[in-house]
Amino acid sequence: MNDIEAIRERHSVRSYKPDKIEEEKVTLLREKIDELNKAGDLHLQFISDAGGTYNKLLNKMMGLGSAPSVIACVGKDSGDLDQRVGYYGEQLVLYAQKLGLNTCWAGTFNREKIGARIDSGERLVISIAIGYGRETGRPHRSKDASQVSEVSGERPEWFDKGVEMALLAPTAVNQQKFLIKLAPDESVEFIDKGGILSQVDLGIVKYHFETGSGRKQI
Repeated sequence: MNDIEAIRERHSVRSYKPDKIEEEKVTLLREKIDELNKAGDLHLQFISDAGGTYNKLLNKMMGLGSAPSVIACVGKDSGDLDQRVGYYGEQLVLYAQKLGLNTCWAGTFNREKIGARIDSGERLVISIAIGYGRETGRPHRSKDASQVSEVSGERPEWFDKGVEMALLAPTAVNQQKFLIKLAPDESVEFIDKGGILSQVDLGIVKYHFETGSGRKQI
């Protein structure tokens, strides 16, 4: 399964089986995390036992309280940390999908109970629930390409393929508050239109666009 196939198959899952992730898959996840931490200067952490991470009422109502494990998205605090977390964290999410696992980006969680290591100067941005879902999730409602993109002149095929994948990106409460602009010189600009965790969303969108278009964006 390549990343485009993983993007099409992957949906947010909020209800999980109690089954623990097998050790061989945990090893693969940790190896991938090491690779992404190095590439993105991050401190992503796989925590086998989610414990009380999702014990808040909203999490329980959503079903996330059943998630057996969690990924803590941590990094050195900087202006682009949220966007890097989205960009590299989504690569981990898609890798998990290839391993047969299900995930859910979750901004609401018990930060005191997650059990992450947060070193001096670091910040915990968001969490990712991970495990075996009771179902595979459903496609989210999506805006039209014309609502999230703007082109000066003709629309090249590579750009449209990038936008197609960007529209499949998970965003906070499915807001899709982003705009992708193509300039005449074929440079691409990503505009954050605000909202909850919008910079994390923009990082995810950038990776999806890059995967569809074949053009690196970060």
